[in-house]
Amino acid sequence: MTLSLIYQGLIIILLLTFSFGPAFFSLINTGIKHGYKQGSLLAFGVVLSDFFLCSLICLLVYFGAVNLLHSEKAQTFSAIIGGVILIVFGAFYFQKHVTKTETSIEVDYRAPHPLLMITKGFLLNFFNPTVWFLWLGNVTAVSKTLDYSLIKMLIFFSIVLGAVLCVELAKVFLAEKIKIYLTDRLMTIVNYITGTVLVIFGLALIYHHYFAK
Repeated sequence: MTLSLIYQGLIIILLLTFSFGPAFFSLINTGIKHGYKQGSLLAFGVVLSDFFLCSLICLLVYFGAVNLLHSEKAQTFSAIIGGVILIVFGAFYFQKHVTKTETSIEVDYRAPHPLLMITKGFLLNFFNPTVWFLWLGNVTAVSKTLDYSLIKMLIFFSIVLGAVLCVELAKVFLAEKIKIYLTDRLMTIVNYITGTVLVIFGLALIYHHYFAK
């Protein structure tokens, strides 16, 4: 049982930290432009969202109400809201310009408020339907191993998400370190790539869950 939980925990950590979704690109972009502090706040928001989703699904599994997540209306609603949020966030990246100083590359506006960064990370992750289904699969698999014990599930996933946060902070740290090697042009390209990825994810969500039906 212990080995099975360790294996499942490692898989969850890899899936959450190295899935190239909207939160991943935004995290790297923030670490490069704003540094470790702002990037860590965004990472905290992402992991906080994961914890909220995980806890919610654990409760649904425990009370046998997990079928609510499979509702077509619920999926369509979350996809449209999530798609709009991703498109809006992505559009902002096309308006940001960078200037290079003698020692570093800085953005020509003030760093966002800490609460704003946490909220941004939370929303980017929370309104991504892929993350919902990822947690649904993870919780369903682990709940069987833990005999559907709500307390055991919450403790297990809290430990896993603690490890996820450490990995996310490491990514932000590395992103901050490479910014001194980036030129204005490369930083602008980073902005455009991040914005494009977010917009594409947003449009894909809306199309797949609404127009493609």
